[in-house]
Amino acid sequence: MDHVRTDKWLWAARFFKTRSAATEAVLGGRVQLNGTRVKPAREVRVADTLEIRRGLTQWTVVVAGLAERRGLAEVAAGLYDETPESVAAREQRALERRLARPLGADLGGRPIRAWRYGERSSGSLLGA
Repeated sequence: MDHVRTDKWLWAARFFKTRSAATEAVLGGRVQLNGTRVKPAREVRVADTLEIRRGLTQWTVVVAGLAERRGLAEVAAGLYDETPESVAAREQRALERRLARPLGADLGGRPIRAWRYGERSSGSLLGA
């Protein structure tokens, strides 16, 4: 076997949980083969470069092996070599996300019913 469909390889290498998710990603332009946008049936060969985006995560990998079937995670990890630049960029983005202000940090706690309906005419939040 000297080539495999792009969507099958992405699924076998465990970048996507299902083959249909891999197909949608390729069709959506989130996967590039050797710097060009491809279709799911495009053949991947050893030493090809893939750029994969899934959510906020992006990988640049070099194909090291081929597989048509999904196997163990240890086997899947041997199907590709991630570039050092990709690893560094991915770790940097993960660090930035961890250090970023969490969503809802400015809310100040649990909302109470009076905030939803506004203050009463007496001026007190609880309407006392």
